[in-house]
Amino acid sequence: MSDDGEPRTSGSRDVAESGGKKSRRFSRTRLALVGIVGLLVVTSALWLPLLVKRMAFFHVHRVEIVGAHYIAPSDILSRLRVDTMSSIWDPTAPLVARVQRHPAVQNAVISRKLPGTLVVEITERTPVALVPAAGGFSVYDARGVALPIDLASVNVDAPVLMQRDTALLRLLGAMRADMPTLYARVSMVRRASRDELILQLRTAPVRTMMDVTLERLAELEPVEADLARKQLRVSEIDLRYRDQVIARLQ
Repeated sequence: MSDDGEPRTSGSRDVAESGGKKSRRFSRTRLALVGIVGLLVVTSALWLPLLVKRMAFFHVHRVEIVGAHYIAPSDILSRLRVDTMSSIWDPTAPLVARVQRHPAVQNAVISRKLPGTLVVEITERTPVALVPAAGGFSVYDARGVALPIDLASVNVDAPVLMQRDTALLRLLGAMRADMPTLYARVSMVRRASRDELILQLRTAPVRTMMDVTLERLAELEPVEADLARKQLRVSEIDLRYRDQVIARLQ
């Protein structure tokens, strides 16, 4: 008690001040820990791949190749240049670039399947014609580029051109993309003259101009359907004249 009879409070103030200091130290420590955790989270994209790529658990043990129909999977695998010491966390951009340098690959996407599988999904360039070459045929796409396809191992059902002709290859590429049913019926394409060409269908040849459009070729279907309904056989169908489809009967 004080001289005037009031209780002393200095001890209470000392306890309160001590508790406040401890509380502030705890808050600062917690704030520091939160900051460290936040920094680790923010920089995890940098240090986490470096950590896990060293783990044997994530080494490449399998490569799945999807979309290879004309290309031998071994060709894709050899271009990847990965082995069991590679990690699936290695950057995929260099692998994609190597695969896309294959002349028959249009696009490639590489994804990961944990723990140790790389999935390579490719889109092949489409063959549109066969051109006679030494010892057999070469396969060409719509760009006029020869594709390294082994016809002894893979069947390519495509029309025959007597020689590489970029204009005809573009036409066949457009037909294959937008008129696959008609394209499938073409067995051969050849120039009849500088401005004319002949599409050899399974039923009859079609004579037309070099600048023929797909819309013009679409006019074949109702004419052929009418001829079939009437059981008429033709020797040639002529599309050279504007707004006319001439069927020459046998």
